[in-house]
Amino acid sequence: MLTDDGVPVEAVYEPCTAGVGTPGDAAVEGPAATPAIVVAHGFTGSADRPAVRRAARVLAQRAAVITFSFRGHGRSGGRSTVGDREVLDLAAAVAWARRLGHARVVTVGFSMGGSVVLRHGALYTAESMAGRTAVCVPAREGRTGSAGAHSDAVVSVSAPARWYYRGTAPMRRLHWVVTRPSGRLVGRYGLRTRIATEDWDPVPLSPVAAVPLIAPAPLLLVHGDRDPYFPLDHPRMLADAAGPGGAELWLERGMGHAENAADDALLARIAAWATAAPPA
Repeated sequence: MLTDDGVPVEAVYEPCTAGVGTPGDAAVEGPAATPAIVVAHGFTGSADRPAVRRAARVLAQRAAVITFSFRGHGRSGGRSTVGDREVLDLAAAVAWARRLGHARVVTVGFSMGGSVVLRHGALYTAESMAGRTAVCVPAREGRTGSAGAHSDAVVSVSAPARWYYRGTAPMRRLHWVVTRPSGRLVGRYGLRTRIATEDWDPVPLSPVAAVPLIAPAPLLLVHGDRDPYFPLDHPRMLADAAGPGGAELWLERGMGHAENAADDALLARIAAWATAAPPA
């Protein structure tokens, strides 16, 4: 795929496997009758990482699945901006799903990807894509030309509520990787992640500020009670920001962080929610 700012992004499409070989299966009905799930991985992940491939296999039991590598990750071009310009990568993937014929597209993001799906859900709405701007955002945060780049429902797993959080040891290490020249070398050669050197300017819409702008699209927040990166005040802050009935919150007992900690049973529940949630 090519993003609206010209970055090539690798992506993988997997058709839904539900009922394959039986009358009325997804292959017979075609993509218009089948929802698509676009998976946004966490920082240092990529489309070919084992945890992402496992998630795609489970999610594909209920929907077609698109996985991709954010800029600076895997075989995609560009450099990671750690959640800023990545919203354009996600928009390109969602638009691709619609060009393939899927009428309903749900975004599922993990960690950094979880923050990206929240901001994408706020900035790309069905109303704005139809030419009616629903909310006012800074010019830097404006919508781009991707037709059909909005999501019909949003699932955010293990996402932060606010930027620059350093309250845990893993997040302090992550900030060292992102902000220091020696850390970026570790990122490039040790973590296979190419990181941009420029600071955010301006600072993008924060996850907690994005959440109230996602409605009327359904929103699911998932977080583990043993997440070593972001404690439980993050998902609770996001849920509170959504307001009454604005989001469903699942606090998962014993779960750690992001796609590596999401077991098959949880992924199956997420797929069931994503394919059952009514269109916005």
